[in-house]
Amino acid sequence: MLTKTQAVVLHAIRYGETRLIVDMFTRSFGRLAFIVSIPKTSKGKMKKQFFQPLTLLEIETDMRPNIQLQKLNDVRLMSPFFSIPFDPDKLAISLFVAEFLYYALRSEQRNEPLYDYLETSILWLDGQQSRFSNFHLVFLLRLTRFLGFYPNMDDYANGDYFDLRESIFVRNPPVHRDFLHPEEAQKVQLIMRMDFPTMHLFRMSHQERNRLLEISLKYYRLHLPDFPEMKSIEVLKALYQ
Repeated sequence: MLTKTQAVVLHAIRYGETRLIVDMFTRSFGRLAFIVSIPKTSKGKMKKQFFQPLTLLEIETDMRPNIQLQKLNDVRLMSPFFSIPFDPDKLAISLFVAEFLYYALRSEQRNEPLYDYLETSILWLDGQQSRFSNFHLVFLLRLTRFLGFYPNMDDYANGDYFDLRESIFVRNPPVHRDFLHPEEAQKVQLIMRMDFPTMHLFRMSHQERNRLLEISLKYYRLHLPDFPEMKSIEVLKALYQ
């Protein structure tokens, strides 16, 4: 049965001369991989530019639960980008976010609130003209709400440590090494409380921003098995040097 759903492109890799393997996170089915044939002429429906990282699509597929690579019957741009592909800073952020999601959502099943969060976040970034330097930090930390390891902010008190393994703020340092001292714990809880419209109020140096990125990725590696080193992180860090 043909089904339409919204999808965000996470990753695409060439497969032969005229085909792509495209990983997407869909609203109706969660994470899926598709085999896509790209015609050599410009008249075909499947255009290569549709499958750039974080592109928002409406797709039609005949979903087969036991098939590793699904087939697309139809695809269209749900919301064309106005700025992300043309702004070097936004492009670097988007490539990092796409690579991050490619690893973080490897086994994620249907989760409509998560999909809605991704879509809303991507559209916000595309529509914002300035004050988006902290986007990737706020995005990563708020994403933990949907993945099951968002800490209880109500437990925080000034001077607390943050236990990265247990996702809790504590009065005394844990016996292991995976924790943040009070100064960094305070910064993490502050940015976790922020959203995209208010995040510009949290002013940071380039060094502080890159340090928070390192902390965020370490936090994910502790909670998601086999989370690898990311290729795009050096490009992103270069923005904040």
